[in-house]
Amino acid sequence: MIEEITATELKKKLDEKEDFQFIDVRQPDEFAFAKIEGAKLIPLGSILARMSELDPQKEAVLMCKMGGRSSRAIEALRSAGYEGPLKNLRGGITAWSNEVDPRVPKY
Repeated sequence: MIEEITATELKKKLDEKEDFQFIDVRQPDEFAFAKIEGAKLIPLGSILARMSELDPQKEAVLMCKMGGRSSRAIEALRSAGYEGPLKNLRGGITAWSNEVDPRVPKY
């Protein structure tokens, strides 16, 4: 079972400057086109190789375009033994654009 967070809940965490990790697993060209301030780019294909960049003591919120790749990233991290708290941004950056910030372009 993958825990999810809504775009509105994520906005609240960011606004309140909560201490968490915010990881975007899309490709660099997608990240360059549309991103949420504060997200760190670790493309899905690199997530396991770069697992050491994540702090298991802190919650990590993972995002992609619609929520599919970030779900796969969470499954891969869990399978590799990562024990920190992980949440998936439901609906990805598309939901962020729809619910929080319409200035973020959709693609």
